Amino acid sequence: MGKNNKCKKNLGGIMSQFWNSAVMNNITYNHYFNHLSELGMTMFEWHNLPEGIDPRFMEMTLFNEGYAIFFKDEAMDEFLCLQARIGGQLNVYRVPKIRTAYAVNGYQYELNETNSVIIYNNYLRYPSVPDAQFFAAKLVNIDRAIDVNVNAQKTPILIRTTTDQQLGLENAYMKWQGNQPVIYATKGSDLDRAFDVLTTGAPSTFKDLYELKTQVWNEALTRIGISSVNTVKKERMITDEVARAQGGTIASRYSRLEMRKQACEQINAMFGLNISVEYRDDFLNMVDDGEEESVDDIERTGSIEE
Repeated sequence: MGKNNKCKKNLGGIMSQFWNSAVMNNITYNHYFNHLSELGMTMFEWHNLPEGIDPRFMEMTLFNEGYAIFFKDEAMDEFLCLQARIGGQLNVYRVPKIRTAYAVNGYQYELNETNSVIIYNNYLRYPSVPDAQFFAAKLVNIDRAIDVNVNAQKTPILIRTTTDQQLGLENAYMKWQGNQPVIYATKGSDLDRAFDVLTTGAPSTFKDLYELKTQVWNEALTRIGISSVNTVKKERMITDEVARAQGGTIASRYSRLEMRKQACEQINAMFGLNISVEYRDDFLNMVDDGEEESVDDIERTGSIEE
């Protein structure tokens, strides 16, 4: 009976550790997913939007759904940009002719290609959520590996004792922890043999793992169109490496920005508006600063120094 209780206790401890680890995995994943999502949703700045259009909701819809529908509700006499169900017959450019705008409060509005414009998130007309999920999963795996390796470097003090000696050793340990310069022990005691350091022998790899995490994070930034040249930790970068990094950044940025600009042209032509969209200045400066620094360094030395 006692053996069964001990087994149950051990199993309970193992399950507790498992769930604690699972909770931390989930917290870390949400941290990276939310961070990447927020970066992706705040990159573009819209100008001259009609009153009632929420640019935050519009970008969130594009990021999560891959498209949003812009239209005017004639009964309300108000412009809206909402989620949509699209389908039915396609035009020659594979754009659905039938669209239904909807909202979580039950609102629905039937539309077609003559009275609405579909705003697409990118050239593939796909949402950006899978990218955030993909990189968040990779980052959480590396981050948790760093946690495990850091924990393995701990060197706790192991105290060997009997019940009779425990109180004396606890007092000695408290004096040691309190930085007392002298600790007295009874002559003939085995105090010097009671203390030891417990080590796992695990190699220290967290620095390499952190460098790997930085590389994956830079890939994630490149995917959503943010320059990562200035965050690279290597002492030098050759010209080809810079070109590849900036090329991927610019291509990702162009894919998303160009589809928004095309939508602006269609909306302005259909409704007589003057809407425009730009890459937000803060993000643009991050890319431009990195590019200008790269060009200057390449001209001087043929490589980029940190």
